[in-house]
Amino acid sequence: MAEGFWLRAEKQVGGVGRLGRKWESPPGNLYCSTVVDIRSGDPAPSSLSFVTSLAVYDMLNVQLREKTVIMLKWPNDILVNDAKICGILLERASDKVVVGIGINIVSAPDLPERKTTYLQAANDLNENDASQILDYLIPEFEKRLKQWRLSGLRSILYDWQRVAHDKGSNLLVSNHQGDKIAGEYQGLNDDGALRLSKADGTLIVLHAGDVEMDQRDAG
Repeated sequence: MAEGFWLRAEKQVGGVGRLGRKWESPPGNLYCSTVVDIRSGDPAPSSLSFVTSLAVYDMLNVQLREKTVIMLKWPNDILVNDAKICGILLERASDKVVVGIGINIVSAPDLPERKTTYLQAANDLNENDASQILDYLIPEFEKRLKQWRLSGLRSILYDWQRVAHDKGSNLLVSNHQGDKIAGEYQGLNDDGALRLSKADGTLIVLHAGDVEMDQRDAG
């Protein structure tokens, strides 16, 4: 499959998210994948998660009502009114990356560990279906992919941080072993790694993990 190819599924029976989590796939939501070629001089393929997050943000910023709170959460979550609306998964195959995107449009799963929402709940005037939303998403993805290639990862990370959680936000990061690390968000490294300041002042850098917004921020 060549770069720019998009595939949309009306229903999935084996959808997965980050860390192997099951991604529920009821009819009516958007489940799509696209292919990106890995070219000489491209930024690290893993940074396509930031490209994809920004593309979804750009699309939602038009589809939702004015002043709706949309926020990006490291490494690749999109939150609307503090609830997750989208899942992103990258899978590398030789010299290509398959970018999988799931966006809740007409419904959202009821998950005990996190709040979820869907587009038509956040904007009850929006009647666009999955096919139409994909038509809006594709040009936004192409624009951000071009920025990634021509302007570099620094430009993408600058835009990402402008619409992500504020510096100083309390985060709780779970690593692959299940350990939890609490600290204040101190921005991103040049490669997109998370900078976290622990209570004792130690600054650590995390390249992977699952992030929760610490409830201490809620007050």
